[in-house]
Amino acid sequence: MGARHSGREAALQMLFQVEASGASADQAIELYWRSFAADADPEGRAYADACVRGVEGAREALDKHIAEASAHWRIERMARVDRNVLRLGTWELANRRDVPRAVILDEAVELAKAFGTDESSAFVNGVLNRIADALGRTSEDADAAAAPATPDKSREPA
Repeated sequence: MGARHSGREAALQMLFQVEASGASADQAIELYWRSFAADADPEGRAYADACVRGVEGAREALDKHIAEASAHWRIERMARVDRNVLRLGTWELANRRDVPRAVILDEAVELAKAFGTDESSAFVNGVLNRIADALGRTSEDADAAAAPATPDKSREPA
């Protein structure tokens, strides 16, 4: 399991805790690592913490994207796991251009399968695809960010 994958799992659990208990992001992070640090991937910790703080800092905007992309579903009526997987995936799509769209969607679907209901993965996949399209995320985004800069030969003098 990769560091980002384990970080996303930890982040989802912390986001669930924030929503269920009303704890702040920092309180949930501190409690999670105090309770599960021995079993956690230390490389995923920084990614998890950044995700939790990012999602909580942008929650209203994330929920707006989710509401617009999930026709006929009010966000408060969604299962808590689905809602938090969607928030995490939406935050990554909006803020982590270095991570390919396909990876973000695949990871969200895997989280939904692992922690949600039988219908969660299809629901999450459909909503996040619409959000990715609305945010202008294409499959080439991360490829372009990762590719080395090449000089534009057409601008060189002849």
